[in-house]
Amino acid sequence: MDYRNTAFMGFAEVIKNISTIRKNFTFCKKDILAFNPDKIIFIDYPGFNLRMAKWTKQRNFTNIYFVAPQIWAWKKNRYKKIKRDIDQLFVILPFEKGFYRGLGIEAYYFGHPLEASIPSKNQTEIDTEFLNIAILPGSRKQELQKHLPIFYKLICMRPNDQFEIAIAPGITLADIMDFIPSIPANLKLRHDNHQVIRDADIALVKSGTSTLETALIGTPQIVIYKTSKLSFAIAKQIVKLPWISLVNIIAGKQIVAELIQEDFNPSRLNEEIKALTSKQKLNQMISEYKNLRASLKGDQVFDKISKSITENTF
Repeated sequence: MDYRNTAFMGFAEVIKNISTIRKNFTFCKKDILAFNPDKIIFIDYPGFNLRMAKWTKQRNFTNIYFVAPQIWAWKKNRYKKIKRDIDQLFVILPFEKGFYRGLGIEAYYFGHPLEASIPSKNQTEIDTEFLNIAILPGSRKQELQKHLPIFYKLICMRPNDQFEIAIAPGITLADIMDFIPSIPANLKLRHDNHQVIRDADIALVKSGTSTLETALIGTPQIVIYKTSKLSFAIAKQIVKLPWISLVNIIAGKQIVAELIQEDFNPSRLNEEIKALTSKQKLNQMISEYKNLRASLKGDQVFDKISKSITENTF
């Protein structure tokens, strides 16, 4: 089953789709029993996977978790479920191993898988007269609904710049057209996220893994996110982090601007784009990107993870 059609973000969105989520649990349980695996690898998606891991552990399956739940951001009490139901835990951020150790959970860290697979580009200045601007609006339809209309207004505000939307896997042109009235002359669409980012002078990126990918490539970026008012209000009460982008969280300080909820609007985007065209701002961000890459550096990350999974017995 393709997770892109089932990964609902936000509190209100989960409630609205609870029937679909329950059907997914039923589907997965039947599928696991039919396949009868020696080990199960749970990848990210903790709201679903931790509940499923409880069920599989009760049936004596061996549970491996890759890309550990980010309980350092919220729902710290989930560590009890991880400790009870997960046999082997892999983390991909440098501070997470110590964090989990402090909770009595052994976690394995071999570096971040993206670091070795994404080469950086050389960028020392930006042509302020004609900008190539990448847009990464997200991979979920609810994200496209919230983000694309605002991006469309920005594109119309800057007719002298070239914009390119990176279309995520599983998203079609029809999905894009559901949320914008037309394709302006200065807008292109392409199914190659990394190349779209690499070709751009500046990237406007939905909060998530793409912010880290953009930093590793070396393209200056502005991070955006907008969700329902209810989901945002609940998140503000639960999540106590000062930032939402992985770039700033890993660095422990603000490297990239974050425009969230009402701050994510065409006027603010325009201001931040102008700020990024200064050589001082550009060089500062590129320097911070290099420090970030160094903190994530690993060697043969996937090989080491695979070896650890296959050789360990529980």
